[in-house]
Amino acid sequence: MKQDEHEMPAKDAPRPTILVVEDHEDTFTILRFLLERGGYAVRHAADGRQAQELVSTIAPTALVVLDVMLPFLSGLQLIGFIRKQPQWRSVPILMLTSDATERDVVLALDEGANDYVTKPFNPKELLARVHRLAGRPTALAS
Repeated sequence: MKQDEHEMPAKDAPRPTILVVEDHEDTFTILRFLLERGGYAVRHAADGRQAQELVSTIAPTALVVLDVMLPFLSGLQLIGFIRKQPQWRSVPILMLTSDATERDVVLALDEGANDYVTKPFNPKELLARVHRLAGRPTALAS
């Protein structure tokens, strides 16, 4: 383990922000806890329309964690929308969904998702994938 992994960031150091698009409140609560403990700030959209609105109005985040099955617009539709926004085009997208059909995994990756994790997920594995895609924060929660 590297020595700097346990150093705490300065209190005013910015935390990378992750946009989580998840319609199940219980799942979002777990994700928020995990991500905040991992050194990230979290923005939330509870459905596809709300996610579209956020992508249209906020600065790009370090990562988007995106469910496939959402009210109003699916996560697969949102991938295309996100990739069409010039400022968001290079933002990594991690699909996190209970939909593990080969067709949807391939479609999501072909549309521009960077990774695909199925629910239920292993918290340590998910956080490792988030760190890889979003850039590891200066301090890691144990």
